[in-house]
Amino acid sequence: MRLFVRSLAALFLIFSLPLSAAPMHSQFLPPDDLTVRDAEPEQQQLMQVTDYSVVVGAQRQSNQQPIPVTSPLLIRLKGKSLNKGATITQVLVNFDGESKSLKKPVYDDKSKTLTLFYPQAQYRVIIDLLRNDTVYVQFLSYANGHIWADLHTGALRSR
Repeated sequence: MRLFVRSLAALFLIFSLPLSAAPMHSQFLPPDDLTVRDAEPEQQQLMQVTDYSVVVGAQRQSNQQPIPVTSPLLIRLKGKSLNKGATITQVLVNFDGESKSLKKPVYDDKSKTLTLFYPQAQYRVIIDLLRNDTVYVQFLSYANGHIWADLHTGALRSR
């Protein structure tokens, strides 16, 4: 009888393990047409957003001529890590209305901060997501140098 119970426990353990080590929330990734995600990610940070704040700054560097005036716009997201080994505690979402290309997402392990860059046109979309849905932040980095980061909701029912 003991052998039977042990065998059942071992089978249960084996079948409860995931079939692949695909990243959590991989269903929200776009198709990998260029096969840049053909290996497992070296790093994954997954956070559920619990709080956010909007920061509209103004700075004037008076030691330069002509005097540049900038007004950075960012959203600071805080939340809880969802996957094993994740250390992320906050995300800074920066908006750029001038550049022709965006900077790549950067995760700073020391401050546990992910910095994302989006075109300014995406501000309203992101604010609407934060106001109306549960939002997750995902960051994946691969050995081949590929980086993926996103903000996404969970699966929602249409109304």
